[in-house]
Amino acid sequence: MKVSLFVTCLIDMFQSDVGRDTVELLEHLGCEVDFPEGQTCCGQPAYNSGYLKESMESMKHMINVFQDSEYVVTPSGSCGTMFHEYPNIFAGDAEWEPKAIELANKTYELTQFIVEVLKVEDVGASLPARATYHTSCHMTRLLGVKEAPLTLLKNVKGLEFTELPDKHNCCGFGGTFSVKMSQISEHMVDEKVRHVESTKADILVGADAGCLMNIGGRISRTGKPIEVMHIATVLNSRK
Repeated sequence: MKVSLFVTCLIDMFQSDVGRDTVELLEHLGCEVDFPEGQTCCGQPAYNSGYLKESMESMKHMINVFQDSEYVVTPSGSCGTMFHEYPNIFAGDAEWEPKAIELANKTYELTQFIVEVLKVEDVGASLPARATYHTSCHMTRLLGVKEAPLTLLKNVKGLEFTELPDKHNCCGFGGTFSVKMSQISEHMVDEKVRHVESTKADILVGADAGCLMNIGGRISRTGKPIEVMHIATVLNSRK
């Protein structure tokens, strides 16, 4: 099975190890992975800030970049959601709506792809630790991926899983929200960190780089002894 990696901006610039873990994990599961080098931003930051016309140029570029891909897989629920939003954005456009629908139909978040397409629930990972999982807003509410990451985590050998209290609450990142509404965002992430701490977890796991950057930054600044890991890294662990 041929898979094109949509790595996303944050992972490309700040968490390249997550990109590596994603590729290694997919190859471990028998996929042939390629990386279309023309990929850039999916347009989400500009789109969410109200710059529709400008963001559409990025969207058209990304549609063209992945037009020949069999499957598009991304280790980001948020950016995967954006690809699924393209058909609504280009609705009524005779040229771009069909292309947007085609891209959306073949795009999957990493854990969604593993469970729903590859039909794998145990990737053979092992990690002796106590963990909890942050459910990011876009991935759960918009993309609808809720059970796949939990199914995979619960099959990681040695990983003791504890559910996060009020897990559906936003961490306060929200892309530009954390910049425009920084004081509110700070209160939200502080609440999230308190909930993480209450689980006594060694590791906070998530599937969106933005959320992990936000929560991880707050954990670091407050000196909490909690490691933050992307789910791709957890699933690629063989300890």
